[in-house]
Amino acid sequence: MISSFPTTTGFLHLGGLRTALYNYIFAKKNQGTFILRLEDTDQNRVVPGAAEGIEDMLEWAGIPPDESPRRGGSFGPYLQSHRLELYRSASDALLESGAAYRCFCTPQRLQLLKKEALRRQQTPRYDNRCRHLTPAEVAEKLSQGLDWVVRFRLEKGVQPFQDLVYGWSRHEVADVEGDPVILKGDGFPTYHLANVVDDHHMGISHVLRGTEWLTSTSKHLLLYRAFGWEPPQFGHLPLLLNRDGSKLSKRQGDIFLEHFAREGYLPEALLDIITNCGSGFPEKQMGRTLEELILQFEIGRITSHSALLDLEQLPEFNRVHLTRHIENEGLRQKLIKELQLLVEQVYGDQHVDPEVLEKEYVERVLLLRKGHISFLKNLVSSDYSYLWVRPSVSREQLLTVSAEVDEIGKLVLGLMTSQGGGLTMEELNKELRSVQKQTQETKYSSVMKLLRLALSGQQHGPSVAEMMVTLGPKEVCGRIHKALSS
Repeated sequence: MISSFPTTTGFLHLGGLRTALYNYIFAKKNQGTFILRLEDTDQNRVVPGAAEGIEDMLEWAGIPPDESPRRGGSFGPYLQSHRLELYRSASDALLESGAAYRCFCTPQRLQLLKKEALRRQQTPRYDNRCRHLTPAEVAEKLSQGLDWVVRFRLEKGVQPFQDLVYGWSRHEVADVEGDPVILKGDGFPTYHLANVVDDHHMGISHVLRGTEWLTSTSKHLLLYRAFGWEPPQFGHLPLLLNRDGSKLSKRQGDIFLEHFAREGYLPEALLDIITNCGSGFPEKQMGRTLEELILQFEIGRITSHSALLDLEQLPEFNRVHLTRHIENEGLRQKLIKELQLLVEQVYGDQHVDPEVLEKEYVERVLLLRKGHISFLKNLVSSDYSYLWVRPSVSREQLLTVSAEVDEIGKLVLGLMTSQGGGLTMEELNKELRSVQKQTQETKYSSVMKLLRLALSGQQHGPSVAEMMVTLGPKEVCGRIHKALSS
């Protein structure tokens, strides 16, 4: 089984990712091959660097193609602009059989047809004028050097086909459309010809694509019949829409994968949310891995209902997958390195002590904050700056909070030395209340203010118990000693 993901050379967005993902899952579920083919036949729309960007993003998402422009393969080349001779040959075959014809209509005439149709409130369509030219008339126009394109003759009597998602379907395209252009004047094919030719020559057995192509499939099947080729099986995926039912727009800059990667989202969170809001699985379930998606996927479970994507839930999906990464020994080591780099980038000019960049400390922070953060970058926000920058707090500053600085410091140092490493936040809160009761006149709120100042240099932030558990006994004792002696 071979599944293809043909895509234009624009940047990859969530809709494209969803189509690629379903092709990937379907191929892997059936021990097949996943092929990436890049459509760059409309040269006016080709974006420099986008072809490389698509492969970069598929690799980032963890669903790399088995064959592609970058990876090569037995059915290359995988850029349609490198396959022009193949399309020209196919077009010539259709011209010879009479299934296609040369059209000499000028852009000006076509524009007039369009304007007239709109004036009559009709859908613009080509009037098939050139399909009636005699061989002699065609030869005369060719001898005059007139520009031409190749159009395919749409015939009535389209056979119904069984779509993998929508079931039996049939669209009598000849009743509503004019004959479509299949080869343009510049020698480049249109989507209709290129994809039919490529799917045949690449041995594609299954095509999963967006539902916007459903009505064109009957047209493509007519092309297969004209060539005498066996078509692949088609499955059309329902639309991926915003939560309010509006279309995902490329003008929303935040639907491109590069945006999510820059913002610190894990690829697994994106794969999870775009499948969770759709269909093809026994149930909706947050937190599925790619392996679980492949295992649970059943194409018969894809419904024709549009998938409503609620991106406001994405940080929660990311939290779930970040938690799983932290719990996994191998994935956690990668996070440790990423967090060390983030700390250096954000706090590098604040003289970060090398000790807080040590692997054991960073790993401890990750494990203790597991489940509390949605992004790795949360740990370098101002709320967590105390983790990475040791404050410069003098004894005099602490004395402005309480005159019992030394007594409180001694009690907390004793607590952390004797049992600090084994205390939970709840237990530590109880012990800190006990510390306050052993003072002469310092209120509990002042004890907390003093310790927060000593540990972080800040007036506000997470609870003192949370700070102490995250920093660990050794770091807490070091900061209190430093504050008391400076």
